[in-house]
Amino acid sequence: MSGAVKVGAVVITMGNRPEELRALLDSVAKQDGDPVQVVVVGNGSPVPEVPDGVRTVELPENLGIPGGRNVGIEAFGPDGRDVDVLLFLDDDGLLARTDTAELCREAFAADDELGIISFRIADPDTGETQRRHVPRLRASDPMRSSRVTTFLGGANAVRTRVLAQVGGLPDAFFYAHEETDLAWRALDGGWMIDYRSDMVLNHPTTAPSRHAVYHRMVARNRVWLARRNLPALLIPVYLGVWMLLTLLRRPSRPALKAWFGGFREGWSTPCGPRRPMRWRTVWRLTRLGRPPVI
Repeated sequence: MSGAVKVGAVVITMGNRPEELRALLDSVAKQDGDPVQVVVVGNGSPVPEVPDGVRTVELPENLGIPGGRNVGIEAFGPDGRDVDVLLFLDDDGLLARTDTAELCREAFAADDELGIISFRIADPDTGETQRRHVPRLRASDPMRSSRVTTFLGGANAVRTRVLAQVGGLPDAFFYAHEETDLAWRALDGGWMIDYRSDMVLNHPTTAPSRHAVYHRMVARNRVWLARRNLPALLIPVYLGVWMLLTLLRRPSRPALKAWFGGFREGWSTPCGPRRPMRWRTVWRLTRLGRPPVI
């Protein structure tokens, strides 16, 4: 039955990691079972040389992570309908095993409620998984698979029926929290999300703050995420908790200034359509171990 599940992959690149991109594409080509169809999106840059059979799309400007991935989705037809499952993979990652696509086929074929799978990210040299890469509050054991409430943007698989039902990633976010926005909408639509420790993407250990826009966009998009998805009563609670956590982490003065600038921007700019989740979804998130106030 799993063999009937058609799998595609979307990779976005800025063209600055050609060797890593080629290694990733080679790891996708080595997957067991039916070949994985691949689209590489040049996000405001030309696409480096890719293997035969890999489709490319070159965008004249950088649309950000969600915008670039949405273009990749549409390359597989409206909402990605030409395939059943789409893998989203960072261009400097590498599928560590040859059975990842087949494991995805089996998982989605066996569970009609499963909408998204979050892979485990491991450092290629040490094999270690950073705590922030385990998408749950109890993250001390990255080898434990479980149901979760969000997923990792550059190492996941999404059933395309989810995209058809709840829409794609929020283009305007550009960077940060776009996965949680989609995850909350998927959960509100009745889908489930799994974290699978046996589906591994090797990826060098990096800090998210390496991106110059990190602190501003993390804060802005946190506000947008709440305004778009949470019941009105929970918005101040959710944002208040995250403001407290940010202060407790004692960021540098420039980082804190950027964070508060982004926080203000989140309130003063349009966040896109507001579709608050149902209270039954709030309860579902709570039962899964992460109530939407943290």
